Amino acid sequence: MSTYSGKSNHSLDIFLIGVGGQGLLTIGEVVAEAATALNIPVSFYPYKGMAQRGGLVRAQLRLGRETVGPNIPPQGADLVIAMEVSEALRAIRALRPGGEFLLFGERWLPTAVMLGKAAYPTLEVVLEQIRAAGGTPIYLSPDLLPARMPANLFVLGAAVGHTCLGDIIPAGAVEEAIRHRWPRNPGPNLAAFQAGFLEKPQRYEDPRIFV
Repeated sequence: MSTYSGKSNHSLDIFLIGVGGQGLLTIGEVVAEAATALNIPVSFYPYKGMAQRGGLVRAQLRLGRETVGPNIPPQGADLVIAMEVSEALRAIRALRPGGEFLLFGERWLPTAVMLGKAAYPTLEVVLEQIRAAGGTPIYLSPDLLPARMPANLFVLGAAVGHTCLGDIIPAGAVEEAIRHRWPRNPGPNLAAFQAGFLEKPQRYEDPRIFV
């Protein structure tokens, strides 16, 4: 049974960003399905760049509002989920002060970087900019991802377990959505989600870590 009451404190705006091939949009689709099953109003707006693999992918997910436009206002996202380090920089402007920024530290090097024509941002620079925008960085290292598990469901598990998303969408609802989406063999995706849920990403709430 849903706990949604229509009150404003049950609304949540989520900005997702990554690159093609990471399964980023699947995160939004699974959350949207879980929200629908809980009778929580949900709007999901995906966007894909020109390149199918390696190109920019982003989406906006708006939970808990009966009527809402497709665009989260600048500095309006309660939560950003970024699955690639350099693309995370694009999303900082979307985060509201006091919001949470879950960063999965995978690196997909653009052609210009591989050719030595551009520099790739360091993780420290990205985390510093999130803090400077008033956000709380939550870092999930790719090294924590168990072998042969899908990264997107692992990241989703961490988001439900360690960000404000879990205050609205419980783990059980996401697990049911995973079973519904992959009815023949939900096991690998459930295992990845549960591994992320139980993982302990680094939460940087103290600005002194950057001094």
